[in-house]
Amino acid sequence: MSIQQGYGALRRVYVRPPRSEDLDAWRDYGWHHEPDLGAALAEHEAFRELLGSDGADVVVGEEPVPGDPDAIYAYDTTLPTDEGVILLRPGKPGRRGEPEIAGREIEAAGMPIRGRITEPAVAEGGDMCFLDHSTLLVGIGYRTNETGVTQLRTLLEPSGVTVHAFDLPHRNGPDECLHLLSFVSPLDADLAVAYLPMMPVRLVQLLRERGVTLVEVPDEEFDTMGPNVLALGPRVALALEGNLETRRRMEAAGVEVRAYRGEHISRNGDGGPTCLTRPLDRA
Repeated sequence: MSIQQGYGALRRVYVRPPRSEDLDAWRDYGWHHEPDLGAALAEHEAFRELLGSDGADVVVGEEPVPGDPDAIYAYDTTLPTDEGVILLRPGKPGRRGEPEIAGREIEAAGMPIRGRITEPAVAEGGDMCFLDHSTLLVGIGYRTNETGVTQLRTLLEPSGVTVHAFDLPHRNGPDECLHLLSFVSPLDADLAVAYLPMMPVRLVQLLRERGVTLVEVPDEEFDTMGPNVLALGPRVALALEGNLETRRRMEAAGVEVRAYRGEHISRNGDGGPTCLTRPLDRA
């Protein structure tokens, strides 16, 4: 078993349900409209049931992160590895309280803390994923900086992990949450879903060199999080409802696609199924 790949069968996953006290600050965090707590809780409960439908252990974070609605996007604040979890340091200042809280809860679930990203570095989980056991992909942009990449290399290279860094596009500027995983998600060792117009050239070249075929997301489904897909296992994907053409293309590539309703927990805060989870164990 190894968590250092993004497509193995999901065995344990950390999530954080929405809390009324945290959602009050929705305007400050760039959410589109005032959250409906009841609807958000119902969606998140159904989402957790889907995650556990194949036997995955769903670890539910309960320690408050006061005034931080983005705390439900559990992927961004830690990087689990086979030797323990690395606590990150979000580029979004309002999220800086999340890593220590997530770290305590993940440590209580049985994964030790391996290290921390420290000031002046910033690094968010949405900018990184393991391509395989010895390759970490990282995007450099407004949420992850070069110092963050340097610290990740210091932590990971002694255990044989190579960190490949790629510049992310400016697009709509620093207020927009544009992560590496905003436009690519692994589906299997040789398959990923991606929005090619936003992809760094060197990343496309690396994936092709490694024999990874890309399922292309159409233009009209990028802003609705078409490329943000969570692998529940090799060629088994959990995707936000909608994005029908992306779904059709994934299915044509042999992917079983399961969908969840996320109007309140995903579309409102711009966080897809990957963002809502932090996988802790894969087989």
